[in-house]
Amino acid sequence: MKPPATPIDTLSNDAANLYKHLHPVLILSLYAYQFSSIVADPVPALTTTLIPLAVLQIAYAAICLPPIGSSNGVGGGEKKKPGERRKAAPGKLEVSFNSKIVPAFLSLISSTLPGIPVLALSLLLFGAPVTTHHAETLLAAAHISFLATLPLVYVHGVDGGRWREIVAAQVHIDEVFGCTLGTLVGAWLGAVPIPLDWDREWQKWPITIVTGAYIGFTVGKVLGGTILKGKTVSFE
Repeated sequence: MKPPATPIDTLSNDAANLYKHLHPVLILSLYAYQFSSIVADPVPALTTTLIPLAVLQIAYAAICLPPIGSSNGVGGGEKKKPGERRKAAPGKLEVSFNSKIVPAFLSLISSTLPGIPVLALSLLLFGAPVTTHHAETLLAAAHISFLATLPLVYVHGVDGGRWREIVAAQVHIDEVFGCTLGTLVGAWLGAVPIPLDWDREWQKWPITIVTGAYIGFTVGKVLGGTILKGKTVSFE
């Protein structure tokens, strides 16, 4: 049996160490700032929130994560002795932040084009309104896709074999996979308040789903990068 992929380590420079801790705070602050507007009118508020969310996610990938093909858990590379610093290859400059923006942006496109329709269909199968609230369902799927799949695509690419392992949860938990697990579990748990007879504005579709996704993303990111890192998920 093929062993699970090596856990992804975030980059160890000062900017990455700062932003990986600041990132979940910014994500939750963005949603908290927009929450009253989302409750009042979900479609325009969720639409406008997608832009800053995309910026924060692209920045996280570009600043904190090793791109596909690097030696940090994806794509192999020369192994280093314990304590040995990574050296730049002769004649090559270290990958700059600007050169990582384009791959991060492409990861956003690669993750959302298939991700939004698949997630929207999944939401419908799990009980989203079929004949109404189409824009709300698509926007919920877009937010979940931005949170759950962009970092995964950035570090793992679009290799079919690797994504079969990810879907089957046959990879080690790390900060990136924790984001995905947390977002999906949070969105699922977010459906719990919807049928309760509380008659609150924030119970309308899909506010609790998106709220759960944001909270789950933050919890999964923190746990995946700390106490759960290196563990595996098994459904057997």
